[in-house]
Amino acid sequence: MSTAKNHSKIGAVAIIAVAALLAIQTPTFAAGSAAAAQLPASVKKSGVLTVGTDTTYAPNEYLDPSGKVVGWDIDLFKAIAADLGVKVHFVSAGFDTIIPAVKGGKYDVGVSSFTDTKVREAQVDFVNYFTAGIQWASAAGKKAVNPNNACGLTVAVQTGTTEVDDLTAKSAACVKAGKKAISVLSFDSQAQVNNSVTLGRAAAISADSPITEDAVHRSGGKLVLAGAIYGTAPYGFATAKGSTMAKAISLALQDIYKNGTYGKVLAKAGVTAGAVKTFAINGALN
Repeated sequence: MSTAKNHSKIGAVAIIAVAALLAIQTPTFAAGSAAAAQLPASVKKSGVLTVGTDTTYAPNEYLDPSGKVVGWDIDLFKAIAADLGVKVHFVSAGFDTIIPAVKGGKYDVGVSSFTDTKVREAQVDFVNYFTAGIQWASAAGKKAVNPNNACGLTVAVQTGTTEVDDLTAKSAACVKAGKKAISVLSFDSQAQVNNSVTLGRAAAISADSPITEDAVHRSGGKLVLAGAIYGTAPYGFATAKGSTMAKAISLALQDIYKNGTYGKVLAKAGVTAGAVKTFAINGALN
């Protein structure tokens, strides 16, 4: 996540209450495809994929009013699971806990708008499926915020995202130039990030472009976009390092791209600008 990546402003209490949330998608394809053949033996045996996801990141992945895991990222992975002929269990988890849990075998896959980076690739493998950038937003009616001239400002981000690294680098550049550092205000949920600006605790938020755009849309005029999108990079589904799971997901993505499902999911969410045509494994740009 940057980025990735707002929302339906779901509170921490609701998230904790569904920490063990289980959503099951019934497969609609036979498990005899080339993609399914690449599934690890344990998944072939169980017929189930356990997926960790941070459900505070609308419109990508979040909880609807009934507590169900929803979002275009979720819909996309459901289509992948159907192509693989398996069921999928989505488990709500803190963003910065998911990669360690995939690495440790708790989850088969991490589906949480992860920006694929070289640092993260040292821990897990990523199947790239979308492209997003970093986008800022600030309070409407106040002095415009420029991401390229933010020295001395307080900027809110979600803990563990690539935006934290970006702000750290920007702040270091400010200090090197003899200016005030950027104060980075981190929160566990994106809803808290968004609220920090409307409540006056931060001058701006920084998140993945689809996330910030959705936050502005849902803010009722309280937030406006600040500056242009920058730092474009691929999203990736996280899998255990060296597992054949990555190959299985990559092939399944090719299947749903060819049959049109991939395009339909992105079009429904209005995020087609980030669509890709090939689904590389570990395609981090930096």
